[in-house]
Order: sequence, then structure tokens, then C-alpha cells
Amino acid sequence: MKSYVVFISAVAALGGLLFGFDTAVISGVLNFIQPYFGLSEAGLGWTVSSLLFGCMVGVVVAGKIGDKYGRKKVLMLASLLFFVSALVSAGSIHLVIFVGARVIGGLAVGIASILSPMYIAEIAPAKYRGSLVSLNQLAIVTGILIAFFTNYMLIGTGEDNWRWMLLVMALPAVLLFFSLFFMPESPRWLVAVGNDASAMKVLEKTSVENEADLRLREIKQSLENKEEGSYRDLLKPKTRNILWIGIILSVFQQITGINSIMYYAPKIFAQIGQSSDTALLQTVAIGSINLIFTALAMVFIDRFGRKRVILLGSAGMATMLLGLSLLYKINATSGILVLVFILGYIAFFASSLGPALWVVVSEIFPNNLRSIGMSVALVSLWAACIIVSVAFPIILEVLNGAMTFMIFAIICILCFAYVWKYVPETKGKTLEELEKELIS
Repeated sequence: MKSYVVFISAVAALGGLLFGFDTAVISGVLNFIQPYFGLSEAGLGWTVSSLLFGCMVGVVVAGKIGDKYGRKKVLMLASLLFFVSALVSAGSIHLVIFVGARVIGGLAVGIASILSPMYIAEIAPAKYRGSLVSLNQLAIVTGILIAFFTNYMLIGTGEDNWRWMLLVMALPAVLLFFSLFFMPESPRWLVAVGNDASAMKVLEKTSVENEADLRLREIKQSLENKEEGSYRDLLKPKTRNILWIGIILSVFQQITGINSIMYYAPKIFAQIGQSSDTALLQTVAIGSINLIFTALAMVFIDRFGRKRVILLGSAGMATMLLGLSLLYKINATSGILVLVFILGYIAFFASSLGPALWVVVSEIFPNNLRSIGMSVALVSLWAACIIVSVAFPIILEVLNGAMTFMIFAIICILCFAYVWKYVPETKGKTLEELEKELIS
């Protein structure tokens, strides 16, 4: 694999790092903003989820403006939105301003969540596409770990500690903005707008074994005589099944419980008797496991395939959640076993459904429908994330931990069954080969 491809993929994945940081930093902030803004449990759920409403809007607009102005320019816009969100949320003294800043951050997260993996998928050689797109997930979990770690380090900085926690995001936002000046545009976007010469230059730098000419011909052929894709095209018989795979797999990634644990881990630990300091330190352990096993997934995903790793991960996640449910049922939550089962769940998610979802969704749609197809799938993802994030603290309070984690375990089992029956294997094929195979 060429180092140039790795470099530009890593730069694009910085959008994922900011995505991860912005969604996870709230976990260390919520115990301080709840009394500061006088929030009820329901109010806390809506405040935490305000970012996710912005995410949905960001995903919807990202596909269209990405097709019009290019992936690179719109990622630059996202970096600026991340920067503004960090500054304004950190300086907020009114809840409305705080929520508004989080919505702006959500717009940036939504844009990054679609364009970062899309860009990498469109520029990566088929042989390494799974690993390179997984860089985006690795960056997401790195951002989560940085958020957990900086939250822990800044907890002792006084009554304004939560402001410093939020302000940290401004630094990687600046780094992403200036790094993007060194990136080329997606060759598939360049062909789509009629700039074959520039596309060829990019392909010569990113292709393996002098395949640039062949890749250019395949891209042109896949776009030949095809108008810009529309939402109606997604509902045609040949593409409808692909759309449903993207939507259902995206929803499963969220409703299996990952963000509930990520957002509310300190609250879970506090509920079972841990101090705020200890609870935040344990979230650092969660972030570390998340990072390590995502890195392992990058090794496995091109070797064993997307489908196999999702199946193994879904089974493992269900087992860990059943263990958590049992601990709550027998009232044995004061020991280390709660942390062990949570870390086990994180490990299985991080090595399977976490990175594999972004890979599969960026691969399955045809070139002329990729932007809007991913938009629909990821809107579904963020809608599911909103529902789970708003409902989780209420469900945990009303139904108790045993029933809550049992529900998530059953969902993991359903995910296993769906992937086994309906999700195709996509490893080792060019995007154009997959297009012919999946919509033929």
C-alpha cells in the first residue's frame, strides 16, 4: 500500500476524530451541566441529544453539497463548524446558546460521518479499502479516548472544568482544516464533473500495480449515460434491497447500545457507587479498549471479510450484555464484573459492527447514488441514536439495568440473524465490480 494513500486517508479520518470527540465529550460534561443549567433527567437526555439533531441535518445536506462542491471543500466546512461549536459551547452561560452550539457541532459531525468514509472508499485501492475506511472508525474511537482522557485530566480545574473539556476540540478542528490543503479531490467526483485529467493524476498516485488506466475506465463506464442520482432511483427494484441493507445495518449499529454506554458510562458507574473521579477514569479504560480493538479490526476486516466480523461481534456483544443484565438482576453491580462485561461489550463492538458499518455503507451504493444512499442510511443511524440517547436514562431509571441490558442483548441477536441472511460480502472488489454485482 502506498504511503501517500495512507496519508490522505488519515487526514480524511481526522473528520472521524472530531466526530468521536464531539459525541463523547458530553459524557464527562453532563454531571456538571445538569446542576449548572438545572436539568431534569428528561431535560438532560434532550440536551445530550441536541447534537444528534444537527447530525441528521448535516448528513442530509452533506451528500448533495459534497456532490456539487467536492468532498474536500465540504470537509473544510465541517472543520470550521467544529471550531465554532467548541468555542461557543465552552463559553455558554445560557442553555439555549449551549444547545445551539451543540447543534452546530452536530452539523459538523453529520458532514464528517458521511464524507470522511466516502472519500476514503472512493480513493482507496480495492485490496486495502476495508482497512483504510476502518481508519475512519479508528479515528472516531481515538477522538472518544481523547475526550475521555481530557475530561479526566481537566476535572480538577475548578467549577468551569466542563468549559475546558469542550474547548479542547478547537485544536484538532484547526489541524483538520489546514491538513486538507494537502489532499487531492476524490477521483470519482472529478470524473463525475468531467475532470478526467485531474482524476487520472490522483489515480496514478493511489493505484497499485499501474492500474490507473483500468480504474479510470471502470469509473467512467459506471457513470456513463447516468444522470445525477435521485431519491426515487434508490427505490427502484434493483437498488431498493441495497438501501434497506444500508438503513437496517445503520440502525442496528446504534440500537445495540453502544452510544448509551459511551454517553452515560460515568452515570452508570456513579449509579453503582463510584465517585466522579473514578467513574471518569473508568471511561478512559473504555476508550482504550475501544481503540485497541478497532485497530485489530483493521487487520481482520480485509482478511476475513465484513460479514464474518459482524457476525462474531454481534454474538459477543449479546453475551456481554446478557452478563450485565444478570449482574443487575442479582444485585451484584458493586464489584469489578460490571466493568469487565462493559469492556468486553466494547471490545466486540469495536472489532466488528463499529468499523464494518462504515465500510459496508460506503461500498454498497453505485457511484451515482453513493452520496444520497449514504445520506439516507446515516440519517437512519442518527435518528436511531437520538431515540436511544433520549430514552436510555429514562429507561434505566424506570425499567432498571437488568431489563435495559436484556433488551440490548436481544437486539444484538436480531442483528446477527439479519446479517447472516441478508448482508452480502464486499471484500476485495472494486466499487465498480460491486455495483455490477449488487444491482444486476
